Amino acid sequence: MDGNIWPTAVLSVVLLLTADLLPYSAAAFQEPYDLLYNNAVQAFYSGDDTNVVRYMEAALRSHAELRHTRVRCRLRCQDQHQFDETFSDLRFFDVVLRRAACMNQCIEEKVGSQSVHKVSEDVAQDFKRRIPYNYLQMAYQKLKLPEKAAAAAHTFFLANPEHVEMGQNLEQYKNQQDVDENYFVDQEARPHQRSFAEAVRLYDTGDYLGAITLFEEALVEYYKADVDCRALCQGPQKFEDQDHLRYRYSLHEVISDHFTQVLHCEHECVRDLATRPGRLSTMENYLPLHYDYLQFAYFQLDMLEEALECALTYLLFHEAEEFMMDNVDYYREMLGYNGKPREKAAWYLRRHKQELELLLIGSETMGVEFTEGNYWSSTGGRNNTNRIPSSTDGWMEYVPISDKRDVSVVVPHKVSEGGSLLYDRVQLVQNSAALNGTQRVLLDQVISEDECTELRHLAHVVTMGGDGYRGRMSPHTPNEKFEGATVLKTLQYGYEGRVPMRSAQLFYQVSERARRIVESYFLLNSTLHFSYTHLVCRTAITGQQDHRNDLSHPIHADNCLLDPDANVCWKEPPAYTYRDYSALLYLNGNFEGGEFIFTEMDAKTVTASVKPKCGRMVGFSSGGENPHGVKAITSGQRCAVAMWFTLDPLYRELERLQADEVIQALDTQSVWGQGLNINPKDEL
Repeated sequence: MDGNIWPTAVLSVVLLLTADLLPYSAAAFQEPYDLLYNNAVQAFYSGDDTNVVRYMEAALRSHAELRHTRVRCRLRCQDQHQFDETFSDLRFFDVVLRRAACMNQCIEEKVGSQSVHKVSEDVAQDFKRRIPYNYLQMAYQKLKLPEKAAAAAHTFFLANPEHVEMGQNLEQYKNQQDVDENYFVDQEARPHQRSFAEAVRLYDTGDYLGAITLFEEALVEYYKADVDCRALCQGPQKFEDQDHLRYRYSLHEVISDHFTQVLHCEHECVRDLATRPGRLSTMENYLPLHYDYLQFAYFQLDMLEEALECALTYLLFHEAEEFMMDNVDYYREMLGYNGKPREKAAWYLRRHKQELELLLIGSETMGVEFTEGNYWSSTGGRNNTNRIPSSTDGWMEYVPISDKRDVSVVVPHKVSEGGSLLYDRVQLVQNSAALNGTQRVLLDQVISEDECTELRHLAHVVTMGGDGYRGRMSPHTPNEKFEGATVLKTLQYGYEGRVPMRSAQLFYQVSERARRIVESYFLLNSTLHFSYTHLVCRTAITGQQDHRNDLSHPIHADNCLLDPDANVCWKEPPAYTYRDYSALLYLNGNFEGGEFIFTEMDAKTVTASVKPKCGRMVGFSSGGENPHGVKAITSGQRCAVAMWFTLDPLYRELERLQADEVIQALDTQSVWGQGLNINPKDEL
């Protein structure tokens, strides 16, 4: 070992220690964002809207500035203190210590003592989930600042699309005369995602030149964001299932563990940059899609050299992608020479590969399991019989993430329909084609007029306001009252003599009839189980129907979180991801409004509308292919049997299993002696 390095190493230690002892009187001081946030929340509950805005905006600025400072300081210090060819143990520690001292000094010169900027996990999560914008939109609204209120509401809702109340607020803003469409700006938009989304929009309209400009801009911003993300990993790490401070290992083992965590954090930047705010799932094939779109856009403008370059770059991510290999052959033939992929992407992938190798070594050293995620999942081959370049269809599936951070592509069940309706009187009204979608069906005469009448009478007795929505009487709109009841509760009422047992059994029987029809019509090769069954009525509230522009039930999908702006549906909690099929059996039609509608993924373009009536049933698959909602009920009451089904027996409805036992042992009282644990679940 080189003895000449000793003085340098000692100096590094001295620098590191003295950096912590520097006086801060001359250093800048930035107010911690958690304290500003707390002041804003206190002002909110005190009704001081002016200070809510003042403190919350300051908290957001402080949060952004702290992040920016950490990134810039860490990048600067890495450039100033680099590892060179003279490598030894002490040289390594010398560089590490100098970087640490440099970063501490740099950060504290700009924001003050780092210790005051440590925040709780709860506060950090609130900022990640954009909770401050929820407070801001309410404060702006009270201060009569519609432009800022709309922007705050939009910013919050993009990260929380399942938030029903905010969705309603946005609809109200959009219908206000003094609110312009340009007000709805995402104030936390990530530049690379914003440019990509706008580029896709232009691409879809045929504006290839405009799309190219924005796709190229999105790539520049993506690689910038990647550098920033990795810089933020260069700091203290959380050691899962271990207390870093209580390690009883050698220094080298501790350092190995730490750098493995840093490496894992950097590796996760690939996933982070492809994930929209508030979501757990990534946009599949995100970075390669830029090059796919670009190659076809350049082709459309007869810029074949650039098209070849982008096609070859795409193949760096998917080496054997057949449709792109055909495109490359076409471009080479037309140009008469070969090209090269972009060096930036090639360098990026080389580093990515090296990270994976090191991560696997580090994981083995730490004794933890690491599984490489398939970040660049293929979009599938295309038919290129005419050897004309083709491109993506623009569709990005979600990529679900397990507890071990594995990534896998969900393979949907076989899509088919047209099976037997099982009962002679049931009539097919419209299939998927007639309803302008996929896995949709409209049927009539599933139940008779007498059965409808009996079930409506049953509903008037057994349903309770807010059932299924934790007691909220108007969960979707303040202009209607919602009431519901489950099968098991209805059977209990029958046993207690509060309703005719015959009526309670009818509810059970017609829902079973509906389940069998859906299972048969969609030609399912496995049993369809109930995941939830609900007898529901929605009633228009008198005096609140003038100038309504809201929906009885907002547009949504049943097993994923609909994100209209991204044109995707995120299959992750709190959505009921296990639901596979849905059905609504209507009990009446003597009310105004209340049409059931299917829409496109934009949640605006209506593809089909169904007017309810007695015995009519609409059935459909529960995923993002079938966004749906209910138009406002402006007069009267609309009643139906709502059913959700699953192909996974693990998610069978517990109350339904108990109801099965009641039906099978109706003449005994032992079933009821055990008591009933009725626990309604929220519907999406």
